[in-house]
Formats: sequence, C-alpha cells, structure tokens
Amino acid sequence: METVDLRSDTLTKPTPGMRHAIAEAQVGDDVFGEDPTVNELQERVANMLGKEAGLFVASGTMGNQVAINCHTHRGDEVICEENCHSFNYEGGGPAFLSGVQMHPLPGKLGVITAEQIAAALRPSDHHFPQSRLITLENTHNRAGGKIYPLDEIKKIKKLADEKNLRMHLDGARLWNAHIATGIPLDEYGRYFDSISVCLSKGLGAPVGSVLVGSREFIRDAHRYRKIYGGGMRQAGILAAAGLYALDHHLQRLAIDHERAKKLATGLNALDGVHVDLDASQTNIVIADFDQAQFNVKHVASALAENGVLSIAFSQTKIRFVTHLDLNDQDIEYAIATFNKVIGKKAL
Repeated sequence: METVDLRSDTLTKPTPGMRHAIAEAQVGDDVFGEDPTVNELQERVANMLGKEAGLFVASGTMGNQVAINCHTHRGDEVICEENCHSFNYEGGGPAFLSGVQMHPLPGKLGVITAEQIAAALRPSDHHFPQSRLITLENTHNRAGGKIYPLDEIKKIKKLADEKNLRMHLDGARLWNAHIATGIPLDEYGRYFDSISVCLSKGLGAPVGSVLVGSREFIRDAHRYRKIYGGGMRQAGILAAAGLYALDHHLQRLAIDHERAKKLATGLNALDGVHVDLDASQTNIVIADFDQAQFNVKHVASALAENGVLSIAFSQTKIRFVTHLDLNDQDIEYAIATFNKVIGKKAL
C-alpha cells in the first residue's frame, strides 16, 4: 500500500545532491569559529535577511529561546500570540531558561495587532513584570500556514520603537512567506531585532536553524548557545546541507504551496469538513471537522490505515503539510483517500 506522509515538512530526507554536499563539506571547530562551511552559511543567511551576523543552531526552538534570553532579563514579560510555537511547543522554555513570563494575546489566524499589544503593555511600576519583547511567528503553524501581513508588522515595529521594546521573529517558515508573497527577505528582516529561520522544514535539510541579528546580539547569542550545549564542533557537514537547500530548494517551495492548495480544496469540498482557504496560503492545511459527524482521532487513524499520515491538531482539527518528498501522484492519492474515508460519516 502506498504511504503519503503529510504529518510535517520536518520529515524530508536529504536528496542525493544534498548528501554529496554533506560528504564533501569542509569542516573545522565551530565553537572556535573555525568551521568554514558554518561561517559561510551564517554569513549568507544574515545577508539574505539584511542582518550583520548569524549563528547556526541545532533547532528552531533553540534559536527562539536563545533570542528570548538575549533580549530579556529575569522577571520580564514577552508578548506573543496565544497559539504561537514559542508559547505552546517549546517546553516552557521562556520560564525555564530565561526566567520570563509569556503574555499571550488572542489572535485572528495567528495575527495580533499593534492596538492589542499597546493595550497589553505593562505600566512602569514595580508591581508588574516589565514588557520587554514582542515575538511574532511567520508563517503561523497553528493558523494553517497563515502569512503575517507586512503592514501589521510595520505598525507593531513603530509601536516597539516608541516603547523601547525588542522584536523577535520566529521565522521557521519565513522562506514560505517570502516565496508566496514575493516580499524580499531583507524587507521582513528590517522590522525585527532578531530572526530565527529553519533549514530542516520546507528546505529539506536534516538539521538546523540560523539565528540572525546585529553583531553584538550574535556575540551574546553565541554564549547562550554554548550554555545550552549547542556548540556542535565540526558542524559544517550539517551547514553544507543548509547551503545546498538554499541553492536548490528555496524556489521550489511554490510547488508545495500549489499542492497544499489542492489538498485544501479537496478537503473543503467534503460534507462536515471546513478548511479556511484564506489561511491556507503556504504549505500547511488545517481541516476543521464537525464534531457531530467525526471524531478526529478516528479520522486520522482511518486515514493512516489507508496510507495517508496526518496529525490530529485538536479535538476538531487535523493538520496536513506538503513538502519536497511528495509528488503530484501523492496528492491525488491523498485526495482520493479523503473521499474514501472521510466520505463515511460517524468516524
């Protein structure tokens, strides 16, 4: 039986070309700043995002947590959207590692506004934690790959400058936003003090993210990475995969977006299933199931039994993600399976 794995874009395997790049990578000791391939990757990503310097880290979570540590003091408050990755999926890292509390605001498809943030800022009073950092997520995972509107980012940046707040972007899938909108990466970059971008999702590298910012910020980040145990020595074998991905897999993200739109349309056509097509702008599709007709755990299990893997995202939602290890035939098979399985009521 065919298996179509739509659980995540983290599941991709290195391509033959990427494996060759890994095998041929020049390496050195990255903790001493002497790995030429890591240095090339860091410089390249920083330049793409319009920043002075970059730091190769093990994961997007590490990138986000190092950034929070750099921008805050213990007892500070970080403003975020309530469904963002840093608040929900990073193990309570802000409290555990930085001693800060998150202030989650309700967003609309992952988007919070400058007006909401302004209303949430703490007064300068010792009774309150001090608002120090705003963190946004683009694209937004739990919102179904929603792209954060640039106009709203500009408004939030203006507020941050007025209130002397720092701005961090969880840009794990910022590559997808860039390809979908055509907005240059450095245009996004100019509104944030730091950005973390993943290489191991849509770009298909096996490991790693890059955190970028000013040279001073990256000097601090390097220390926190070391404290977290993130010094990986001859990491050029991993950085080489990231460089290859930037050369060969960035532009093809548009294909993932097209396939996700096809999946979204197919699911939305089924009775009792709703997909917000306005939110499905990139490579993530979240289907919302009518609880009177479906139990999503049963649906996900039935899909898996028929060779289509997905993730139950809540009591009513299932997530599907397209990536470079899929082809057009896989998408057709998945849609046919949706009709076969989800077409049956009371699952």
